[in-house]
Amino acid sequence: MKNILVISQDASMRELLMEYLPKHAFSVRAVENGQQAASKMASEAIDLAIIDLSLGREDGHRLVGDFGAKIDLPIIIISGDDLEEAGNVTRLHTGARDYLSKPFGLPELLTRVSAALCERPEPHRNRIFHFDDWHVSTKRRRLRRGTNREVKLTAGEFNLLIAFLKNPGRVLSREQLLVATHVYDQEVFDRSIDVKILRLRRKLGQHTGSNPQYIRTERGAGYVFDSVVNVEELRTRSH
Repeated sequence: MKNILVISQDASMRELLMEYLPKHAFSVRAVENGQQAASKMASEAIDLAIIDLSLGREDGHRLVGDFGAKIDLPIIIISGDDLEEAGNVTRLHTGARDYLSKPFGLPELLTRVSAALCERPEPHRNRIFHFDDWHVSTKRRRLRRGTNREVKLTAGEFNLLIAFLKNPGRVLSREQLLVATHVYDQEVFDRSIDVKILRLRRKLGQHTGSNPQYIRTERGAGYVFDSVVNVEELRTRSH
């Protein structure tokens, strides 16, 4: 059973999540401030933290940054803000895996929690993604087509491609893709995803009419990777 730590000054929020998440096989602890959170982290194994920025902007962001950087903990932010473009990027800088704006649906929160836990890196793990005659190695961070030479990708383009390959056929919003690509430039807004997708399409040959249209635009919703993806799990030895 995965252990989730909820950090919120909102008593009703704490009670709501402590009542809902255990119904879906999660163990939940809830605290109201950073000091209590640190104490829980020191005494218990926590798999994911949900941090409500009602703690205060500086306090909440400091907690996200500390926990995310020091212990590589998956974090979901809950915010009462409107999450405009600049705010979206700022939150991602702190180390959060995902975020939700209030009010939100509990099923949506459950989906985000499950996704964040599934995406947590595992040591000594290597995946090879296959679609058509393309091959992508997570360990080597390489994109190849058949036996041809490697197609060079920037770090952001590679992370974007992996986000699609993990979610084939699923519509991903720009906000979700921002999280996946780990954008750290404070001047970048979510339209930067459009630029990365344009470049990635070109590298996949999507700009020519004879090649498959892997990345489709879903107007008003985001993007979807339209191809069958197979995953090969490889285990490497630890030393």
